[in-house]
Formats: sequence, structure tokens, C-alpha cells
Amino acid sequence: MTLYRLNSVELKPEWLDAYGHLNEAFYLVPMSETTWLLQDQFDLGVSYFEETGCAIYTVETHLRYLKEVRAPATLEIESMILGSDAKRIWFAHQMVVDGSVRATSEFMALHYSTREQRTAPMTADTCERLKAAQISPRPDWVSGNISLG
Repeated sequence: MTLYRLNSVELKPEWLDAYGHLNEAFYLVPMSETTWLLQDQFDLGVSYFEETGCAIYTVETHLRYLKEVRAPATLEIESMILGSDAKRIWFAHQMVVDGSVRATSEFMALHYSTREQRTAPMTADTCERLKAAQISPRPDWVSGNISLG
């Protein structure tokens, strides 16, 4: 299982709700930031976009809230590749605080050519790297609603 530990962020006061815990909207913020780091891991980040005009566009997200997060807290975001094909990447993040998984998120993303205004295949090398990174077995919390099939 390839688990990437790409992001660690301190809980920000402006992310708290009136009850003093992480507001539901802000669970996704550090996970979204980690998506950029995961793209960089596979050389699909900003420099790739500037060179090729291709980008990774999220088309579906599934976020699960498992346990509240209160300040102070360090949010550790762990990432994994669940599956991929030539034009799609199915990946997930889990938010860990003090050794406990507090939230999970799944994403389906398309490889999109902004120059051609359509999906486009990734390079064979990128596809191979994504396949090699795919976890097996998938975590039991992975939904049946987001998949390649």
C-alpha cells in the first residue's frame, strides 16, 4: 500500500465554527491543498500545466466526517491512489489528528486539455506510475459510489 504523507497543517482559528470545532466546510480545505501536492508527486502540477496546457480537474468528491476536530490541532493529511486509467485518477485523502482518522475524502478527477477543451490521455509514464502507486486492497471506507467501473 502506497500512502503519501504530503501535508501537515495547523488548525486555523478562522476554520472554527460557533461550537469551537472545525467547521464542515473547512475539512475539505487542507484536503484540497493536499491534492495539489499529490499532483506534484506525479509531475501533474502547475509546471506541467504551464508546459502542456493539461490539468487535473476534480469532477466528484465524497467527504466523510468521522470525528470532530477541536483546536489546537495539527491536521495530517494522508493520500492514496485508488485507481486510474488514461484519463481519470481516483484518489483519496484521510485527515489524521493525534493518530485518529477524523475524516476521509474521495475524488474522481479528469486529465483535461485546456488547449483542446476536452479530456486527454496522460502519458504512458504517468499512467504506469499511477498504477504502481495504487493501493491494494482499498480501505474499507471507500464508497461504492465513486469508481472507475
